[in-house]
Amino acid sequence: MLTIHGAELLLPGGGLPAVPDGAVAVRGREIVATGPAADVAAACPGARVRRWPGVLTPGLVHPYGVLLLELAYHPDPREADELGTEPLTGDALAALAMDDTRWGASARRGAQRLLAHGVTAIAGTPRRAVVADAVARTGLTVLPGGTRPAPDTWSFRAPAAAYAAVLDGRAVGERADLAVFDGTGDGAVCLATVLAGRLVHRRR
Repeated sequence: MLTIHGAELLLPGGGLPAVPDGAVAVRGREIVATGPAADVAAACPGARVRRWPGVLTPGLVHPYGVLLLELAYHPDPREADELGTEPLTGDALAALAMDDTRWGASARRGAQRLLAHGVTAIAGTPRRAVVADAVARTGLTVLPGGTRPAPDTWSFRAPAAAYAAVLDGRAVGERADLAVFDGTGDGAVCLATVLAGRLVHRRR
């Protein structure tokens, strides 16, 4: 399936200038074209078009993503009344009876929340086998790094410039990891995330 993702603004990353009315064409898992929407449409006749409001960018890298999944518990929604909805660490985590089954389920929920924030790659090496399995099943790219906690370790907001790729001619043939936001800056909300060509998150 050939799909064009278009938006009001394409931010290619890598210090490249923004492209008003920009687009990225995806076939299967790969990017096949990027640039102004009119040029991409001309290069990809017959493609299905998804038109998004806001800003289209490469997927984000969370620099402490593995730590976020391995050193925090992400409550099940059914536990919200008792545990809340935010990741639990420190004494709150120590008070829980954690086993591999619970760590695996927590990592899967954490990975889905990362995707809901436009994150398509995380830094670090999982040490827990169940966490590594959850990450692999989700499809997130794992990059080196992420060995030291930071003040925002438990935040799902990755730096706005931490793009996993650059959406120019160099992206053709690369894995299609994209994110769509309702604006730019720290207050931007992720509207959609595309991972390996698949729409894995869409804000309702």
